[in-house]
Amino acid sequence: MEFKKTRQGYVDGLKELARNNDQILVLDADVAKATQTFEFEAEFPERFFNCGVQEQNMLSVAAGLALEGYTPFASTFGVFATCRGGDQMRNSIAYPQLNVKVGATHCGLTTGGDGASHQANEDIAIVRSFPNFTILVPGDYEEAKQATIAAANYDGPVYLRFGRDAYPIVPAIHGEFEIGKAKVLQMGDDLTIITTGIMISEGMKAAKQLEAEGLSIRLLHLPTIKPMDQEAILEAAKATKGIITAEEHSVIGGLGEAVAGLVSEYCPKPVIRIGMQDVFGESGQAQELMDKYGLRAQNIVEAGQRLLAHFYPMPTS
Repeated sequence: MEFKKTRQGYVDGLKELARNNDQILVLDADVAKATQTFEFEAEFPERFFNCGVQEQNMLSVAAGLALEGYTPFASTFGVFATCRGGDQMRNSIAYPQLNVKVGATHCGLTTGGDGASHQANEDIAIVRSFPNFTILVPGDYEEAKQATIAAANYDGPVYLRFGRDAYPIVPAIHGEFEIGKAKVLQMGDDLTIITTGIMISEGMKAAKQLEAEGLSIRLLHLPTIKPMDQEAILEAAKATKGIITAEEHSVIGGLGEAVAGLVSEYCPKPVIRIGMQDVFGESGQAQELMDKYGLRAQNIVEAGQRLLAHFYPMPTS
């Protein structure tokens, strides 16, 4: 199995865009080696701006550049963009609906050794609450590249979420990338598994395990969290007995809560959320942290078994 970094897909997408569009600009908050945007700087030095450790200023500069007709990608760690720069994202970008793209790297638990202060497990929740923002959470390197290109071609604020680590390449999610559309990877009528971001590989493993137990599993991958593909989710809710969501993010305000809110309003079915359970992370190797905080295929399998046992118990003789 091949592993590549989603943040590398981001910068490769930026370079491809910039070769054909001189309106593409990249801003960075003095973390270019970490975000990988130093590669963009090397090829396009006149279109790269290091704003220093001043995330709020960087986002304001990006807003000004957007007003001048450019397509700026403001790059920094997700926790710094959303927590330090939340005011600028809300008032300077979302409110006036400016064409700014926020490239957020080092998101999620698998930021690993940087610890809780740098692990953005709340960023989706924050940005979801801002009107006008589109949120893209690609599942692997190739999809990260596609999402970056799609963001550039979309007119309006976009938050792109990338990780730090190298993650499995998942060919099943490649192909056409359309903002707002889920990728239905397989059909089933017992349980639905819905994943976003890097949890797609764990979701695929879980589906295979549950199928080995004789269950029919529907599997959806959502690279767009906002706007969400309501049609695909509600169709899955109608067709199956319940839904398991899986995300490398807090269960508060992320994929799971978005799915549960939609389903409860239009097609009530049980939903169990796999993700960070309202806790901060800690320093450690990414794979160890995935194990400790229950972001594995086995956790999805157990949630599915628990849902069926609780809501659809086998009749006793």
